[in-house]
Amino acid sequence: MDLVAVLHALGDPVRLDLVRRMAADGEVPCSPQHLNVPRSTLSNHWRILREAGITSTRPEGKARYMTLRRDDLEARFPGVLETILTAAAPEAAVGATSAGQRQ
Repeated sequence: MDLVAVLHALGDPVRLDLVRRMAADGEVPCSPQHLNVPRSTLSNHWRILREAGITSTRPEGKARYMTLRRDDLEARFPGVLETILTAAAPEAAVGATSAGQRQ
């Protein structure tokens, strides 16, 4: 696990959203319903997260389920994941508030 690879992986809004979902829900399917991105793009996002060491994959039939490797990340880079998730959360709330004000 390399810090530069982890930060790169978490620097993309789609991948950060996937990590937030895993942090909140635990295991998520490889094709979450809330994302509207092409399957090939989503596959690339999962690959980057996996190669950075952020996720683990559990196959079940044809489906794949991803899990955040929170304990491994915390052991290698204490506080980094929580700091990023906490710092990124207000941006999502601000974006939602701004969108609501425009209506």
